[in-house]
Amino acid sequence: MDEVEAVREANQRYYRAFESSDLDSMSAVWEHSARVVCTHPGWSTLRGWGQVASSYFALFQNGGHTQFVLTEERPEVGADTAWVSVDENLLGDDSGVTVACLNVFVRHEDGWRMVAHHGSVVHAATGGLAGA
Repeated sequence: MDEVEAVREANQRYYRAFESSDLDSMSAVWEHSARVVCTHPGWSTLRGWGQVASSYFALFQNGGHTQFVLTEERPEVGADTAWVSVDENLLGDDSGVTVACLNVFVRHEDGWRMVAHHGSVVHAATGGLAGA
């Protein structure tokens, strides 16, 4: 498997863990360090593995089911760092929403581990940026 496909697979593992509310699988995706950072849509930025892990525990306890339909998935690979920009089209119990995300990975001996996830809700296009 080439490096782009390996990063794409690491990214897919993140979404499979999320959809199945599997904290052990989610833990296996992330690097366990103080440098990890996560911004869920509408949340303050979380720093360090402890805060990030706690956020997924809380999200998985809500009892709702979330399905991701990923579009515009674009992995890029550098020397020991890679990132995936992707649109998460979330289908939930109540409604759907699109979240633009950037997932950052670093190379470890056993593969790629996530060190950053940032998601921002995409609002319907209004013909351009305000003030642009």
